[in-house]
Amino acid sequence: MEKVMQALNLGGKDAPQEPTPQELSELKQKYTLAGQSQVFTFYDSLSSAEKASLFQQLSLFDPTYINEIDAKARSPPKTEDGGVAKPSLEPLPDSARASIMDSKKEDIDRWYAQGLDLIAANKVGVVLMAGGQGTRLGSSAPKGCFDIGLPSHKSLFQIQAERIRKVEELAAKKAGTGGNVTVPWYVMTSGPTRGPTEAYFKEHKYFGLKPENVVIFEQGVLPCISNEGKILLESKGKVAVAPDGNGGIYNALVESKVLDDMKKRGIEHIHAYCVDNCLVKVADPVFIGFSASANVDIATKVVRKRNATESVGLIVCKNGKPDVVEYSEIDPAVAAEEDPKQPGVLKFRSANIVNHYYSFRFLETIPEWAKTLPHHVARKKIPYADLETGETVKPTKPNGIKLEQFVFDVFPMLDMSKFACLEVRREDEFSPLKNASGTGEDDPETSKYDIMAQGRRWLEAVSGVTIVSDDFKAGIEVSPLRSYGGEGLENAVSKDKTKTFVAPAVLEVE
Repeated sequence: MEKVMQALNLGGKDAPQEPTPQELSELKQKYTLAGQSQVFTFYDSLSSAEKASLFQQLSLFDPTYINEIDAKARSPPKTEDGGVAKPSLEPLPDSARASIMDSKKEDIDRWYAQGLDLIAANKVGVVLMAGGQGTRLGSSAPKGCFDIGLPSHKSLFQIQAERIRKVEELAAKKAGTGGNVTVPWYVMTSGPTRGPTEAYFKEHKYFGLKPENVVIFEQGVLPCISNEGKILLESKGKVAVAPDGNGGIYNALVESKVLDDMKKRGIEHIHAYCVDNCLVKVADPVFIGFSASANVDIATKVVRKRNATESVGLIVCKNGKPDVVEYSEIDPAVAAEEDPKQPGVLKFRSANIVNHYYSFRFLETIPEWAKTLPHHVARKKIPYADLETGETVKPTKPNGIKLEQFVFDVFPMLDMSKFACLEVRREDEFSPLKNASGTGEDDPETSKYDIMAQGRRWLEAVSGVTIVSDDFKAGIEVSPLRSYGGEGLENAVSKDKTKTFVAPAVLEVE
């Protein structure tokens, strides 16, 4: 990762130096043998600084490896008769799953207590996947900076930082350790979002967290490839690149020395999630306790699929292994089947929300298998330098591919005994921000509503509380610093000496 930063001149180091003739000859030969010599088309016309920058960038990639993963991504494995292999799909076995909706209260309480104990022992870390920009939201800033319109105007980053602070407080209180509980927050950005993310955290004083416990790092990139399999130039002196997908998290954890930092701190349990979910329970004690007590290497949270046609990926048992399948891979008739044990409930219902647990012992093995994970094709309109004129062309239709890895590509590596799935309530834990305002689904308005509705439910559960409003949709924003998951509001209400709330309202920290 340090090499990537230097190549993009982001690491605060001296600018790269123009290569010697021998260094240039060796690199040219490497790309020529791989059939990718076009990347040097304009090299001789570049300035010394541009030559140095392009050489440094090209040195990061192995063109033969790029050819290999490109070929594999474009050609899915086939059956012996030449057809595309049709997988065997089943729901996860009962031994590998549990649901908050039908688990015994004593089990949930036990998981919660165990999770808090592990947090109090400083054995829990959090990895945030925050590489996306708010482009679809009309913002060029990192998505985590986005204000979803809450009365407090808190951004997604602030909401999540405050949940970390609160769960640290809850764990310290249970353990009686005062303030000596730390949940380190590892924030994975992409090239375009790293600088703005670092600046945003500094500007807001890390939202009350200690700066040394917020580690911002960067995922890797891969060259963009033309439809003909050629590495594309973005300009005369720069290769067109794109982030390597959320599955790039595994390589990034190693390259950025995050795993080394975790080991130094004694972290044993890791919660990983995406920034766009405003309801995410960061370092959720119940999830940590559930996963740790099951002694698994990976666990995942899911929500129940709304209906048979909802366009979501599903956590399933595929060819005997845990995996994710897209909704398009399941026959509509199969998707509509009901669970024979629960009439009215779908058989395939475990919707993937990219919310995962990892054991540290498993993440330590990343170097052994990272290069074996598959890559996937994303067909895109990629601006490129015309090899005849050097002018940048902005295509009107997809002209190439970006190669991506998915974070769940690692699931099939595990035996089912080392994988677990916890179903949670959608209204309490999943509200993604993906679309522009006014879309009506997964947009700023739905994110705001879901947080406010949750706060209203929490307060309505407190004995004697009355909520009045002219709008039945109006809710209450409960600060994460006031309550992590609805706990403690009885005391909060009595201290405020009020039992009536006029919605919309904000219940901030005491």
